[in-house]
Formats: sequence, structure tokens, C-alpha cells
Amino acid sequence: MKKRPQSDIRPEWLLPASNHTSHASAALVRPYVSYWQDAWYRLLRNKLAMMGLVFLLLLIGMAVFAPLFSAYSVTAQDLRSQNLPPSALHWFGTDDLGRDVFVRTWYGARISLFVGFMAALIDFIIGVAYGGYSGLKGGRTDAIMMRIVEILYGLPYLLVVILLMVVMSPSLFTIIIALTITGWISMARIVRGQVLQLKNYEFVTAARTFGAGTGHIIRKHLLPNTMGPIIVQMTLTVPSAIFAEAFLSFLGLGIQAPYASWGVMANDALPVILSGDWWQLFFPALFISLTMFAFNMLGDGLQDALDPKLRK
Repeated sequence: MKKRPQSDIRPEWLLPASNHTSHASAALVRPYVSYWQDAWYRLLRNKLAMMGLVFLLLLIGMAVFAPLFSAYSVTAQDLRSQNLPPSALHWFGTDDLGRDVFVRTWYGARISLFVGFMAALIDFIIGVAYGGYSGLKGGRTDAIMMRIVEILYGLPYLLVVILLMVVMSPSLFTIIIALTITGWISMARIVRGQVLQLKNYEFVTAARTFGAGTGHIIRKHLLPNTMGPIIVQMTLTVPSAIFAEAFLSFLGLGIQAPYASWGVMANDALPVILSGDWWQLFFPALFISLTMFAFNMLGDGLQDALDPKLRK
């Protein structure tokens, strides 16, 4: 191989244009990565967010399948097996009525997750429709709609929920209605703020010029461009609803016996906790804490992954 003469060794910027131009163009060419692909790659690099996601997937899987393959029923009582500690026969022990705590924990996960996801879904539907319409219309309509939101936002959330639960008969769907009657407000405010920024962009103006209605503009143009903050808000709504359901069930205003939720199990464990039967309170409290922590970690990771300012 012929070596370049010592006198011809020059820095890149002094080489002929054909050489360093090809190097620069090669450095600038890279495969196209969409916004959602880039967000997914950044989420994968967030270890805490991925740990939260894996835990939630395992939790959902166990909540769906664990009670199906267990030899014990969620409501069946066995007074001969009262207050047994965790063992190979009863992995999480038994309660004061001889019911298997392992099965009741996963059955409670079904109810708690169902309440959380349904509350987030209803908040999404109402909040997006209300906030999107308010922000897109603007003017007097927006002012009136936001005054209504501010009045509802000023009401104590848990107080409103407890009052509704006292007035209505306690049930699963009553809890969902109580949690969503004011829970959509945060979603509406977030969507309105996003729409106020986007509605003056060229693609919205072009859609209006071609005669598109308000619903079409929200559904086809504004909603896809606000999905990042919406997804983050939904991941934070789910643990809030799960905690609120557990709190209401703990007070006796939620799921009623003999059915189980994590709040019901914690309430049932209070009379026997002083006798040393710690497992009856430990496992439902543990899964409430881990679930809320996992959703918060996932929400923080999604917030960073979906932030367009962090995209490279």
C-alpha cells in the first residue's frame, strides 16, 4: 500500500472538496426514525420505567389467570383454617374466616385495576371532548366552560366522592361514577392548553378552510398531536383511582363483602392485626404500594420519552 507523502498530510478541512464533502454528507445521512419509534427507544433506555411496565404486565397477568388455576375460592370459608400463616398450602396465609389470602389478593387486583382503567378511560373521553371543544371554540364559550371547570376544581375531590357514595348504594359502578364525576377536570385542562397552542397552526387552518367541523378537527388533527400529554395523564390517573377505591373500601363505602378488593382486605385485617396475623394486611398494602409506584415510574418515563424537546 502506497503511503501518502509526509508533505501531503493535512487536516480534513484542507483536503480537496470532493473528499471532505463526502465525509460530511455520510455523517449527516441517517435512517429516519418516527416520533413514536424514538419515544419507544427512549422509554426502553429508562430502566425504572421498564421495571414498572414489566411489573404491571405481570400484575395484570396474575390478576387474570391466578384465580382461575387456584383450588380455592375467593368467597369460600373454611373455619378450620382460620388465620394460618403463609405456607406451601396457602402462599399468603388465610384470614379470620379461613379464606385464602393469595386468591383474594389477585381477585382484588382485578377489581382495583378495573376501577383504575375504567376511571382513566372515562376521564379520557370526557376530558378530551370537553377540553378540546373549549380550546378550539375559544372566546366566550371557552370562558364559560373554564369557569365551570374552576368551580368543580375547587371542590374537595374525596369529599365529593364520599358524599356520592353515601347517597348512592355502594357498588363497583357507583365507585367508578363517583371517581369520574370530577376526575376528568385535569384531563380537560391539559387538552385545552394543548389545543390552544395547536389551533392556530397551518394544518388546522387548512382543515377549516376545506369545511371540516369541530369534531373532525379534534379527532383527526388535534387529538393525535396531543397524545403524549394525554397518555402521561392517564398513567397517573389509574393509580389515583386505585388508591381512592382502596380508601373508600377501607371506610366501608366501596366493594362490599364477600367480594374482595385491596381496600376491603385491609379493612378486614384491622381487627386481627394486633394479634400478630400481619400477613392479612401486609399483602394488600404491599400490592397497593407497588402498583402505585409502578404506574408513577411508568408515567415519569413516558413523560420524558414523549417530550419532543428531548428528541435528538
